[in-house]
Amino acid sequence: MENGVRLGWLINPVEKQVEIYRPGQNKEVLDNPKTVSGEDVLEEFILVLSLVWDDN
Repeated sequence: MENGVRLGWLINPVEKQVEIYRPGQNKEVLDNPKTVSGEDVLEEFILVLSLVWDDN
């Protein structure tokens, strides 16, 4: 965030959690989400987390 990043994800595959960081906001923690989106930064981007969680 200090370098001007507008959206950050910290993905924890062991706990199946995603921490979402946005400037000027508190961290958001998602437990076992199916997807995360690029929001307004990468508008059409969606990361399907089953690929990360290895739930195939």
